[in-house]
Amino acid sequence: MTENAEGDLNSNLLHAPYHTGDPQLDTAIGQWLRWDKNPKTKEQIENLLRNGMNKELRDRLCCRMTFGTAGLRSAMGAGFCYINDLTVIQSTQGMYKYLERCFSDFKQRGFVVGYDTRGQVTSSCSSQRLAKLTAAVLLAKDVPVYLFSRYVPTPFVPYAVQELKAVAGVMITASHNRKEDNGYKVYWENGAQITSPHDKEILKCIEECVEPWNGSWNDNLVDTSPLKRDPLQDICRRYMDDLKKICFYRELNSKTTLKFVHTSFHGVGHDYVQLAFQVFGFKPPIPVPEQKDPDPDFSTVKCPNPEEGESVLELSLRLAEKENARIVLATDPDADRLAVAELQNGVWKVFTGNELAALFGWWMFDCWKKSKSRNADVKNIYMLATTVSSKILKAIALKEGFHFEETLPGFKWIGSRIKDLLENGKEVLFSFEESIGFLCGTSVLDKDGVSAAVVVAEMASYLETMNITLKQQLINVYEKYGYHISKTSYFLCYDPTTIKSIFERLRNFDSPKEYPKFCGTFAILHVRDITTGYDSSQPNKKSVLPVSKSSQMITFTFQNGCVATLRTSGTEPKIKYYAEMCASPDQSDTALLEEELKKLIDALIENFLEPSKNGLTWRSV
Repeated sequence: MTENAEGDLNSNLLHAPYHTGDPQLDTAIGQWLRWDKNPKTKEQIENLLRNGMNKELRDRLCCRMTFGTAGLRSAMGAGFCYINDLTVIQSTQGMYKYLERCFSDFKQRGFVVGYDTRGQVTSSCSSQRLAKLTAAVLLAKDVPVYLFSRYVPTPFVPYAVQELKAVAGVMITASHNRKEDNGYKVYWENGAQITSPHDKEILKCIEECVEPWNGSWNDNLVDTSPLKRDPLQDICRRYMDDLKKICFYRELNSKTTLKFVHTSFHGVGHDYVQLAFQVFGFKPPIPVPEQKDPDPDFSTVKCPNPEEGESVLELSLRLAEKENARIVLATDPDADRLAVAELQNGVWKVFTGNELAALFGWWMFDCWKKSKSRNADVKNIYMLATTVSSKILKAIALKEGFHFEETLPGFKWIGSRIKDLLENGKEVLFSFEESIGFLCGTSVLDKDGVSAAVVVAEMASYLETMNITLKQQLINVYEKYGYHISKTSYFLCYDPTTIKSIFERLRNFDSPKEYPKFCGTFAILHVRDITTGYDSSQPNKKSVLPVSKSSQMITFTFQNGCVATLRTSGTEPKIKYYAEMCASPDQSDTALLEEELKKLIDALIENFLEPSKNGLTWRSV
């Protein structure tokens, strides 16, 4: 057969009605090939069709992404269940439809769009291109769009939404996920990530607007439309000005002999952390040269998540040793999380999110006490944490007299609650989630690695004047408020049915609708199931936290003072476990507490997760 004849045959195949034997799939193939104008992703579907790969076509085309704890997040590539030009256009059309319904002044107030530095050559898909297409859909409908002219940290988008009084915003990012992924993170007018019912209503609107509108593919609009504005300089200036509110020792910072190494993990953080250090009066932190500039392949790390600890911090730790720097600060690729390591007696200590929160909680309250006006009331002060995070802030609050509150996992819940508290005249000093997400102050209503990095630097410099390290101060905090020893890890599970059956077994353990009373030899005092809304510790057996049916989450409180939670991840194929021993200040035998926690975790894994029976993959770093 000649090359031309084969080309004609392929052309006919792709433009004929599709007969795969599955009408739903035939329709989806037709829609994709009509609507997708990205040659690379269109070609991916055409190749699958040409090779009769019906199962993969079905997987790619017959399901749609749903909103998780961080908006839409998936691999980049062709198909309705992946992140690509077409699905981002569809998502933005749905957003437009919903926002038009919610805000009569949508076309006056506008919409914010930011992006990180991710990209995938095989799909011709990058965060910047997806941001331009997001902007194009809205510009074509005469909506003013604040599109950042270069990559920014994720917290800049919620900050800009509030500062510019826009109705909403989107950040194109997959944060610290693997390089193949990207995402579409949505912020509401209050500057917090969207929560229910907005997520479900937006999904409904997306499903009603799947065919691209005229003009939706016209990304030239970002260069030609008078409605497009670039907020970069203005927002960067305002953000850095606002940072001054949480800077308490600028003069001391300018004189410190401490040196800091910063890695931005091949992402957006370098320039912004450098600026933040300048605002606080510091000399610039030493950047890790191989990781300073954006690289969508994250080529020097096994995975771009600083939470994984020493194994992914190798380059920064070696540079710090060479430069005689005692502290390493690592922002994740979109700079909304922060990892911290400290060198002491030749050994690196990588702090967990919970340990850092103990330090931040102590620090922010100490700074408030020292700088407060005479009539400031401690009862007006709040700190927040997600329910799977350490209870250390609760212990500090009980002793110091301020308020502590818990929210569901995910910073979207913290952001919304902060907004409520601020509207009622309260002051929120610090909020966190254990997965190294921190927020000092309330200028942004999302976790912020840039401000957290510079606050840690100021804390360390202050402690240095008294010859105290971060690790020593952490022990001081625990000695005063009680040791909180926690362990968080996860198993990988790619089969949703297995995940569901693990949790259903826990709900029907010894008999139907009965939760376990023991885990191995450990007696269970209370059970709270956020998925069903059950809480045995409440008089009416109903959970105080909102029900979250879309994800699995059960918390066990044990008689020995341990609290353990099993939950699914909203962004990755993981079953996570969180366990913490909360001791009173008079219990200082840490070896004993650690041993008890270890035994309990072993029992939890063996009795409740059953990894070998369920084919779960252990976390390996």
